[in-house]
Amino acid sequence: MSDRFATLSFERQVAAPLATLWQAWTAPAARSIWAPPAPSVTVEFLEADPRVGGREVSLCKVEGQPDIRSEAGWLELQAERYSVNHEVISSEGVTHSAALVTAEFATEGDGSRITVTVQLASLAEDMEAGYRQGFGAGLDNLAGVAERTMVLQRRIKAPRTVVWGAWLNPETLPQWWGPDGFSCKTSRIDLKSGGDWVFDMIGPDGTVFPNHHRYTEVRPEERIAYALLWGENGPKHADAWATFEDLGGETQVTLGMVFSTAGEFQEAKGFGAIELGQQTLGKLARFVGAE
Repeated sequence: MSDRFATLSFERQVAAPLATLWQAWTAPAARSIWAPPAPSVTVEFLEADPRVGGREVSLCKVEGQPDIRSEAGWLELQAERYSVNHEVISSEGVTHSAALVTAEFATEGDGSRITVTVQLASLAEDMEAGYRQGFGAGLDNLAGVAERTMVLQRRIKAPRTVVWGAWLNPETLPQWWGPDGFSCKTSRIDLKSGGDWVFDMIGPDGTVFPNHHRYTEVRPEERIAYALLWGENGPKHADAWATFEDLGGETQVTLGMVFSTAGEFQEAKGFGAIELGQQTLGKLARFVGAE
């Protein structure tokens, strides 16, 4: 039975800050982008709750083959340091493997490093080879996603219910959204999973920027996820998420965006998207009376 057990190690250097790599590793919206190991594979997340005790359930799909089901549970999460989770892989009701997955994170030069150790118990043939291929390709994808991910954070001196209420309210969201000097003109707004917000963002000089946010997840007072489109039903330029962490009467807001291409990420950085995004979170803080 010794060939049924294996310890596998993977390591990647990533040209992105440690905080960004951590968000790309843990945020469900980012995980759904880098998880498929090949273009022929799609991964459907049925459940995702990245906190200690939370579960992640997904289906790995390849045309003409049975779905592969992964059920994982987060055992430990120390932000920007390490994570531990267990996972069970099955197909058509038959368990193929169980594993303990430990990921360690560190700063490396101007970027960061992730080291993943998998302690694998196989109940089917070729699971070790599949894990090597799947984790290797997945971590390559993770590095690419992290390198085109932008993360903004702000601690707001207001309760989470207040901050969430200002964001997920169709009356108030357009009042504060956007950088300083910008305003929003809404065509349609429905802030729920499967809903969308179609609006024009209008700059201080009157320039109109058509926008379309298509919401894919709304988890009350915890997180939202949405796609950013250039105008109504236009091309997608980013997948975004926002999380809301209760800090005992204050709220840590994290806004993450995975741009569709490295070129779009560099272009956004070039025109000051980080500074403009921080201005937007500053307007939110002022709106809820936290400044």
